[in-house]
Amino acid sequence: MSNTVKPSVCVFMGGTFDPIHNGHLRTALEIRDWLNAEQVALMPSKVPVHRQQPGAESEQRLAMVEQAVAAEPGLYADAREVLSEKPSYTVLTLESLRAELGTDVPVCMILGMDAYLSLPGWDRWQELIRLAHIVVVKRPGWVYQPGEQMQAFTRAHEVTDKQRILTAPAGHVIFHELTPLAISATQIRTLVSQGHSPRYLLPDSVWQYIQQQQLYGCKSK
Repeated sequence: MSNTVKPSVCVFMGGTFDPIHNGHLRTALEIRDWLNAEQVALMPSKVPVHRQQPGAESEQRLAMVEQAVAAEPGLYADAREVLSEKPSYTVLTLESLRAELGTDVPVCMILGMDAYLSLPGWDRWQELIRLAHIVVVKRPGWVYQPGEQMQAFTRAHEVTDKQRILTAPAGHVIFHELTPLAISATQIRTLVSQGHSPRYLLPDSVWQYIQQQQLYGCKSK
């Protein structure tokens, strides 16, 4: 974690962050304020196991996250997956956090709705809820259409009172509707590859890094 003092609640959001953008940052800050947490960790994956390979190397994606959160004390970059020799399986990350924090600190994992609905394809996915709470962020107007397996999982674990996830170490699922901010990493990579500017969709420091590293087909000017 960002310091040696155990937090009252550990909140983190994983992802490829390829690149990190203002949608990620606003989501993390909104959840931090909603849960009244000290900080939210942004945790880039090393080698994603559930999606295609990123356009930037893990160290570059970590550097972009560090650039993006440098001036925001409520967010920080957690490098554990990038530095790990193991694959970026979420269950291994949660076991790492539990080894560090102990069994009593509430751990909240932020997931988008599409990631949440895909959980049955994740490694040891039913163990995740034993290690953490799951905060599912949904966009306004999203239609929740889970399969039978996720319907049963949600029924077994869903709560609507956020105090339930702040007073227990793990075991609950809670849904939170976000302020709409329609930005995607795919959109940004496409703009860059076409020679267009993605400015105002992501922090200026990240855009500068993309240009310096010539990521996503960016040509130096």
